[in-house]
Amino acid sequence: MSDGGVRLDKWLWAARFFKTRGMARDAIDGGKIRINGVKAKPSKSVLPGQVMHISRGQTEFVVEVMAVREDRRPAAEAALLYQETEASRTKRETEQDLRRYERAGFQPTDHRPNKRERRQITRLKGVSE
Repeated sequence: MSDGGVRLDKWLWAARFFKTRGMARDAIDGGKIRINGVKAKPSKSVLPGQVMHISRGQTEFVVEVMAVREDRRPAAEAALLYQETEASRTKRETEQDLRRYERAGFQPTDHRPNKRERRQITRLKGVSE
């Protein structure tokens, strides 16, 4: 681990937030990455102590950069490059639980509804024919 700066796209790839540097670059260009509250470019230098907001899909991470590295190492070593803030972790976990609970009630069937099931659906919706 070096103490000098590393390109943002390389750091995101090395820290395993993105599978490829191209995906990291696309996220940066799309405004999904902010360093210290400012939208960044792929060539921006990442230094220890910076606070980074990373949006991936429905998930947002707020991490503090602990170390920088250019090469991709195993996940256990990559986790040492950053530390997620406690507020970010709790928010992310509660949102993840909410999404899981929303999906828990829906169970898609393996077939189209038959005549009896269609009647039950219309009765449930309260639609009169």
